[in-house]
Amino acid sequence: MALARAPGLKALSLAFLLAFGAALLLGPVPLRPWALAEDPAAWPILWELRLPRALLAALVGAALALAGALLQALLRNPLADPALLGVSGGAALGAAAVLSLGAGTLASAFAVVPVAGAAFLGALLAVAMVLRLGQRGTQLDLSGVLLAGVAINTLCGAGVGLLMMLAGDGGLRSITFWLFGSLANAHWLSPLPLLITLPLTLLLTRSWGQALDQYQLGDREAAHHGLAVGRLQREGLLVATLLTALAVAVAGIIGFLGLMVPQGLVRWFGPSHRHRLPQAALAGATLLLLADLLARLLLAPAELPVGMLTALLGGPFFLWLLRRQLSHSLADGA
Repeated sequence: MALARAPGLKALSLAFLLAFGAALLLGPVPLRPWALAEDPAAWPILWELRLPRALLAALVGAALALAGALLQALLRNPLADPALLGVSGGAALGAAAVLSLGAGTLASAFAVVPVAGAAFLGALLAVAMVLRLGQRGTQLDLSGVLLAGVAINTLCGAGVGLLMMLAGDGGLRSITFWLFGSLANAHWLSPLPLLITLPLTLLLTRSWGQALDQYQLGDREAAHHGLAVGRLQREGLLVATLLTALAVAVAGIIGFLGLMVPQGLVRWFGPSHRHRLPQAALAGATLLLLADLLARLLLAPAELPVGMLTALLGGPFFLWLLRRQLSHSLADGA
């Protein structure tokens, strides 16, 4: 009942339902709900193409936004993004390694399985290295975690570049397509990992709102309030890593979504984290559904990779946010 009274949750739920419906009905071939029974070609388009794609977009968007909200809270940094922990770089290197070996051209459902598995494994290994490098005794050094994440991402990017040089034409095209981030190859197997994991993580984190608000006071002050700071950091980073790794594994690199959504929610609903995580999940799902719909319609019948579109939207937003943070820092220093 408390969740139902969360600020803006009804509006976000309505926006999600409208976006999901639009993703099903709109496209290069628009579908009319009242004519589905009369058009024999409509049901295959709806059931085999658009429904799994819309479901995947909703789950990936929710996972990335939820991970971004957790990371911005845990790192106490509004510029934090899931890519900062090395997740995207590790996943890209794992996927590129498999694709360069010719394990799949992303053309069929089963060809994607080894690619997603390698991406997930690469993401987990990269984050394990980041957390190990950022550990100071029994505690995590948040600045060290950020710097280690940047370094691991850079190393993984160099590895991907090397694999692209060594890959053949087919492998190069597949790697490039995957790196841009796309939902075009969605099928009914794609959403399953997130369909299982996302509800469980929402249940796990439903009581974290007050703890995250206390955590913003600083480690020492939060500990005085009885908060187990180290445990919250470890569990939160693990959840954010798992969600991001799964999202990147099934959809490629879709950047800036985990940055934009939490910051938009801060401006709409204030800085409190009490209901931030379910809000972020709904808003992220809605935003990626709309971005994917726009990617399908802009150049129809061709389509843009949705990761390219989110980068075009998120890049200027990041620069604006960075300038705003620097202005505030200068004002506080003065």
